[in-house]
Amino acid sequence: MPSIRLLSPRLANQIAAGEVVERPASVVKELVENALDAGADRVDVEVEQGGVKLIRVRDDGSGIAEDDLPLALSRHATSKIASLDDLESVASLGFRGEALASISSVSRLALTSRTEGQEAASRVEVEGRDMDARISPAAHPVGTTVEVRDLFFNTPARRKFLRTEKTEFNHVEECLRRQALSRFDAGFTLRHNQRVVQNLRPAESILDRERRIGALCGQKFIDNAVVIDAEATGLRLWGWVALPTFSRSQADLQYFFVNGRVIRDRLVAHAVRQAYRDVLYNNRHPAFVLYLEVDPATVDVNVHPTKHEVRFRDGRLVHDFIFRTLHKALADVRPDDHFRGAVAQSFGRETAGQEEAMAAGATQVERQPWNGQPAMPSTGGHAPSTGFGGQVTPQQEWRASDQMGFYQSLSGGGVSARQEPGSFGSDDAAYSSPLNHPADADGHEEPPLGYAIAQLHGIYVLAQGSAGMIVVDMHAAHERITYERMKRALAEQDLKSQPLLVPLSLAVSQKEAALAETHGEELQQLGLQIERIGPETLAVRQTPALLRGADTEQLVRDVLSDLIEHGQSDRVEAVTHELLGTMACHGSVRANRQLTIPEMNALLRDMEATERSGQCNHGRPTWTLVTLTELDKLFLRGR
Repeated sequence: MPSIRLLSPRLANQIAAGEVVERPASVVKELVENALDAGADRVDVEVEQGGVKLIRVRDDGSGIAEDDLPLALSRHATSKIASLDDLESVASLGFRGEALASISSVSRLALTSRTEGQEAASRVEVEGRDMDARISPAAHPVGTTVEVRDLFFNTPARRKFLRTEKTEFNHVEECLRRQALSRFDAGFTLRHNQRVVQNLRPAESILDRERRIGALCGQKFIDNAVVIDAEATGLRLWGWVALPTFSRSQADLQYFFVNGRVIRDRLVAHAVRQAYRDVLYNNRHPAFVLYLEVDPATVDVNVHPTKHEVRFRDGRLVHDFIFRTLHKALADVRPDDHFRGAVAQSFGRETAGQEEAMAAGATQVERQPWNGQPAMPSTGGHAPSTGFGGQVTPQQEWRASDQMGFYQSLSGGGVSARQEPGSFGSDDAAYSSPLNHPADADGHEEPPLGYAIAQLHGIYVLAQGSAGMIVVDMHAAHERITYERMKRALAEQDLKSQPLLVPLSLAVSQKEAALAETHGEELQQLGLQIERIGPETLAVRQTPALLRGADTEQLVRDVLSDLIEHGQSDRVEAVTHELLGTMACHGSVRANRQLTIPEMNALLRDMEATERSGQCNHGRPTWTLVTLTELDKLFLRGR
């Protein structure tokens, strides 16, 4: 074995550069983060040939004093932390002091800076070969400019792994997009080969922030987004989440920030996936721009060289908070929320070439959902109980008071686990307005989905509203209504267990066996009674009664896997809901079932009062709107 010796500073920095500097975008990330940490209000980024030839980042921050310039390029030199206490509650984006040293070891770097108290600026230059810093006077306003030329000029093995100019610039653009989304209070400019690509002014107001998001993520996203802002137990989650109908084929529009730092975290991804589970179409991905604010002392940002991952002190609390917030936000979306955005889009909102949404959606800035309450007072009149699809007289179809009684006879007075799958009704009182809309004539507010006028091919319900024509897939809509009723009925009762005639013996690892023993009470709440009968053996004695036909062994193994990875499991709930979804699908109204006008209106009112009614259990949209403006375009009206 050769003798042990210290690495040269140059070689040590180049090894560190292998972790910090992967490509030009990595350099841009580090330099922009330094600029933001310096309090910059404006950051200008200029690149040439995708960043390989030149990267120039200029800011108007506090600058670096002349005496500190050589030290700024030294490894492990920083002004952001000084003790272990500082490291345990890092509030800045950078803190290790490796970036400039690593970058300068694989490029020709020049740094020009001036502080408020200096009369003139100073410039320091370093090349990767010798690492000797050369300082000279320069002209520069307060702030800092860093120029990085000929990236990897002295490490050809690294340079040959770079992609085409277009690909590298796309990575640079994505990097700046993340920084611009993280700091609305700063302005950003991006130039490529002397051409301006982005010019973003500071965005302080909500409207300016949505404009920035529209410019960076596409106007389609912001038009189909729900605004959330929730706070609890020292955590705050705010931002924008897209409606399920605006799903993506890839997870390319997902931005999550913790205290202003963009991260990719499995715990966060799992919580978001859980929140979208009931409403997302197969193999689709949600879109979101979310900001989590926590006490810096409760999150460890020093777990990854590029600081893309973090570790939460109480991961379960964070997971549950994110899941509950998003789950409630998506459940609270009602058809009138869709209408605001859909109507606005029809009047010419610009789109930015993002992937087309699966169906019409909407923006939501302030949610004021229609609560399903009747727009006219309840009357004492009752129509005969007809059952689903029963016949009523023409007078009943045209008189609002009689329709109210007819609807109540269909609904059975509320949601019940014993309610027939084929009947409509909601917890809140509702009404079916006649075709000529006397409720509108009396000055009452029109419900979001308007009033039914016809049934098309026994599949779709056509409704008319002030915004235009609404088309409803009656099976998909009724499937969601039935599914939500069954979930609510199940939640009001305890999950019943069923003893196995012969206990199931499972061979597991010692870790899994210990986990099952530790979480015995939690597993019991899920309807699973599991005992440890050996160092690596479990006995399953009871399973949920609803899942008696499921693969018990696979279910238990999946639950234990979730407990290992996330500290909790929703596997039983997921399988139970999947079963309820199948039951709801088979129990919902089928195609070619002829509905009367009151029944169609009852379905519309139920949709307005039901959570997640915009999608069926499989994530398919249940309705769409064709606005009057779109209809006018079809027939060239007004031209």
